[in-house]
Amino acid sequence: MIKRILPIALLSAAIIGNTGCSSNGGMKQINGVSYKIIKDAPGKNAKMGDIVEYHIYVKVDTLPGKALVLADSRKQGQPSAGRVDSVKQPGDFQAIFPMLSAGDSALVEVSCDTILKTIPPAQMGHLPTWLKKGNKVVISMAVISIKTMDEYKKDMQAKQEQMQAEMKAKAEAQKPIDDKILQDFFAKNNIKATKTASGLYYTIEKPGAGAQITKGQMASVMYTGKTLDGKAFDSNIDTAIGHHGTEPLKFIVGAGQMIPGMDEGVTFLKKGSKATLYLPSPLAYGAQGAGQNIGPNTILMFEVEVTDAKAAPAPEAPASMPAQ
Repeated sequence: MIKRILPIALLSAAIIGNTGCSSNGGMKQINGVSYKIIKDAPGKNAKMGDIVEYHIYVKVDTLPGKALVLADSRKQGQPSAGRVDSVKQPGDFQAIFPMLSAGDSALVEVSCDTILKTIPPAQMGHLPTWLKKGNKVVISMAVISIKTMDEYKKDMQAKQEQMQAEMKAKAEAQKPIDDKILQDFFAKNNIKATKTASGLYYTIEKPGAGAQITKGQMASVMYTGKTLDGKAFDSNIDTAIGHHGTEPLKFIVGAGQMIPGMDEGVTFLKKGSKATLYLPSPLAYGAQGAGQNIGPNTILMFEVEVTDAKAAPAPEAPASMPAQ
């Protein structure tokens, strides 16, 4: 709800620490906010189009001596970032960005009265309890860096590549662990499963007919997903388990629309096949898991039936521009 009603710059605070306290003096005014530069480090100030990276702590003074914390970037584990741009809405704390350089820290105060004036009438009945006249939002921020847009994009790309490399290394390290668990599971339950080069295992209970499914085809699948202990977490067969109804799951094979193990697994099947796919965690939801039912590094198995496999529909052509 906060994201729907606060000025856009204040919204970024919701994902981002100095513990700020209101200042009684030395505050300046700009664009409907009060601010004070607490630390003025040497360096060039941010200019139009630059990206400011900063840590932020946001609280609301609700009663004398009481405050509600809205955001703390250091607890979130990552800073926020905002673009220096022309400020159009009163109460937008990013109006102070041009006064800041890397290493600076600042205190900003925004009256809830100012924020309330920017809210459309249709949203006035859906406000958080703290957003009412007389309250004040207090923002403490510490600037980490000032970058051009090109520098910021390059830095984000490098960080993304590093993150992907780390995830890949963790996945590779997890593979032998999962493989040992699966082999023990098969031995205990007298299951003879076929292993693929990726580490996926599968058994085919009903072979089906026709040619094997290939990448690019549209597959229609009925399925029930379980953890190795037999607990079902999703299904389009049993409505008591799943949330997708009872229609077949349709996807283009090899297009990355499914988790890797499902995407690969159906390529060993045909129309009418019934099989069980055993996915080591790197081919499922990996170290991050998925929701409450699938924890980090969880091995999954899917009981599947291919109800149809055919050529995928051609992508729609882009609409043509009218003649000038």
